Amino acid sequence: MPDFITLTGARENNLKDVTLRIPKGRLTVFTGVSGSGKSSVVFDTIAVESQRQLAETFTWFVRNRLPKYERPHADALEGLTPAIVVDQRPIGGHSRSTVGTMTDVYSVLRVLFSRHGTPSAGPATAYSFNDPAGMCPECDGLGRTVRPDWDRILDTGRSLADGAVRFPPFAAGTWQGQAYTNTDELDPDRPVGEFTAAEREFLMRGRPGSKVTVNGTGGTWTTEYEGLADRFERLYLKRDLSAMSQKTRDLVGEFLAEGVCPACAGARLNRAALATRIGGRNIADCTHMQVGDLIGVLKEIDAPVARPIAGAAVAALERIDAIGLGYLSLDRETSTLSGGEGQRLKTVRHLGSSLTGMTYIFDEPSVGLHPRDVGRLGDLLLRLRDKGNTVLVVEHDPDVIALADHVVDMGPGAGAEGGRVVFEGTPQELREAGTPTGRCLRRRTTLKEHVRDATGGLWVKGADRHNLRDVTVEFPTGVLTVVTGVAGSGKSTLVAEFTAAHPDAVVVDQSSIGISARSTPATYIGIMDTVRKIFARETGVEPGFFSFNSTGACATCEGRGIIYTDLAFMDPVTTTCHDCEGRRFRDEVLRLAVDGNSVADVLEMTADQALEFFDDSGVRRRLRALRDVGLTYLTLGQPLSTLSGGERQRLKLATRLHRTGAVYVLDEPTTGLHMSDVDGLLGLLDRLVDAGNTVVVVEHNLDVVAHGDRVIDLGPDGGRDGGRVIFEGTPRELLSARGSRTAEHLRRATA
Repeated sequence: MPDFITLTGARENNLKDVTLRIPKGRLTVFTGVSGSGKSSVVFDTIAVESQRQLAETFTWFVRNRLPKYERPHADALEGLTPAIVVDQRPIGGHSRSTVGTMTDVYSVLRVLFSRHGTPSAGPATAYSFNDPAGMCPECDGLGRTVRPDWDRILDTGRSLADGAVRFPPFAAGTWQGQAYTNTDELDPDRPVGEFTAAEREFLMRGRPGSKVTVNGTGGTWTTEYEGLADRFERLYLKRDLSAMSQKTRDLVGEFLAEGVCPACAGARLNRAALATRIGGRNIADCTHMQVGDLIGVLKEIDAPVARPIAGAAVAALERIDAIGLGYLSLDRETSTLSGGEGQRLKTVRHLGSSLTGMTYIFDEPSVGLHPRDVGRLGDLLLRLRDKGNTVLVVEHDPDVIALADHVVDMGPGAGAEGGRVVFEGTPQELREAGTPTGRCLRRRTTLKEHVRDATGGLWVKGADRHNLRDVTVEFPTGVLTVVTGVAGSGKSTLVAEFTAAHPDAVVVDQSSIGISARSTPATYIGIMDTVRKIFARETGVEPGFFSFNSTGACATCEGRGIIYTDLAFMDPVTTTCHDCEGRRFRDEVLRLAVDGNSVADVLEMTADQALEFFDDSGVRRRLRALRDVGLTYLTLGQPLSTLSGGERQRLKLATRLHRTGAVYVLDEPTTGLHMSDVDGLLGLLDRLVDAGNTVVVVEHNLDVVAHGDRVIDLGPDGGRDGGRVIFEGTPRELLSARGSRTAEHLRRATA
């Protein structure tokens, strides 16, 4: 068996014939500035080729139903093992996805209660809130009921013709609203409040066999009459609102009254499932407990039939507790988890596997983790390695880099200036290297010498959402405030309360930006419409002529610049379009120029080059925003699908800048950033504050904490042991704070 994964002549994205030998059975960390090529090596080359070759071992029938991977651009890849990828994509999930369902622990508990609980409600499905056999019939297993707020929907002082129905989709004049104004059963000109009980019942629920005639764009037709309440419930209550557009959710939300389900008290299950008990507790009681407490309860079960089932649940729960998530409960919805919590839950699923000889690939697993929690993550990575696996990690955190057996540093710069291996060796050797990573590892965190004085204050008062304990705190204006604390301490909840109290704040969260092969930095920052108009004005043709998504697109590749060939059972093949040579536009478009440059030439410019080319103030302002976030090396036409996670986050930040006098709220803006890139971010935050803005940052990075004017530290721990403000003051004052995990690590970093 070879002792190395050998990569020869890799050319994916910006890689420049990279050749590497990665030791097997070791923890190897790939680092380098954002956009240097780390992900291109690990994910786009090694992971893709491993998964592609593994898929080849299946039958043609199975392969046709598996994801298809194109062979990476590399001369050779040898010594590969099956790869398991844990990426940065948020786990998300809808209202039916919980910590228990995601980790499969809830499935084990369902089996436990079906076999050992009394009185038994039936098989395991009888305890599932996602199955009709177990879900509460009142709330359909959601644990909460959303009811129409009829005082808002219906103005009983008005007639139907005069706008009594205030819900816009059902209002008078709409095709749905005509059902109520056109029916012969109701007087459309009489106030609804004067209807008889029978008329009110008909309005809301209708009557079998009733018909009504409505007019629409397709003509006039007669249809079944559907009561106002029945229609509203069918369209908006018996469907998952999270699956609707944000615009629809916001509209419907104005006319809803939400609360805990009165039938199940939020437990999601029917009466039979909730009546089943073990040791006096039903399954909902167990899922509502913190993981750390539930472990002790399950360990007390010693019945012969139940002991092995409970033992399987305990083993899974102990893995969750071991990585610092013991404060979570199994009924916690996954959509409410922070990025760091989601990352660790995705990782913990693999700890119970007895497979060896695998390659585990992690994309910045320290994202969203407090320095205290990074240590627990490191233990997890080492445990995977020590079970006989190869662990590859793309990472910027110094504590994770220090754990590595082998480090590969990519660079020296980003984009076209990167794509090379600039260092290979141990973490100790990297500290002495002259690379950007090496220089950053040698420096200490320094505290800000002079902090700004606040110009005022914005308050959050009596916040008690989730685990917050009646928190009242002032966010000073005109300064940089850093909100920090261990995972689960309540940081994100507190800031969410702040933005709810101050809705005009500019919020830049961790949500991913929409990406595709057709979206580019130019389209994302909103300059392409102006660019097309400039070219149209100077050349005398229509603006759509200068869009590769419209009439100007190359007919052969339809404006993609590439030809994607699906070979059915075989690997797909992507080639550069031979007609436009990858430039996306028709020849007649490419012959039109402004100051000697075609629109394709402009899209091949970097942000710096484009600043010299354009004199339009709006375009220049947006291009300067790219420069402010350190993305001047990106070309305007580069597909967003080729950008790294850190580049996408900074691109999103660039679209929110330059609003004087605004309040900015940034959720972990260092996500995906190299240590040297953090310096640029701090400079940007300073410029925002100096321009008269207020900046609030949720962050764990100690360089950011040390650079703040004010620090708000929550804790002291996570879950029920958090939710309190344990420190308010300057970074220097934080050094002497007792009982603060952040203070402990800041003292160590500045020593």
